Amino acid sequence: MLGYQLTFFTQQDRSHQGRPVAQWLVEEARAMGIGGATLTPAAEGYGHDRKLRSVHFFELTDQPMQVTMAVSEADAKRLFARIKEAGVNVFFVKTPIEFGMTGEL
Repeated sequence: MLGYQLTFFTQQDRSHQGRPVAQWLVEEARAMGIGGATLTPAAEGYGHDRKLRSVHFFELTDQPMQVTMAVSEADAKRLFARIKEAGVNVFFVKTPIEFGMTGEL
């Protein structure tokens, strides 16, 4: 199947409706019937503000987070419409891909 790999970059302390943005993205994708999403915590990173963010032993709020999913073009459009409707502002990368299950080859 042809579609997109969507990767969203945020940090642990960014929230929407009382939930971390990364968790909100995963839950919204699941509620929409998207086949899967992976939330990955990172050790360190920086964004458009050039401020270095990293995980600390006692403080996790600054921890970079990444949400990745493989979606059809239709699902990508639906997800971005939902993100816009919710007013969530998050950096993303959208890469054209081919995806599927090896048992279906």
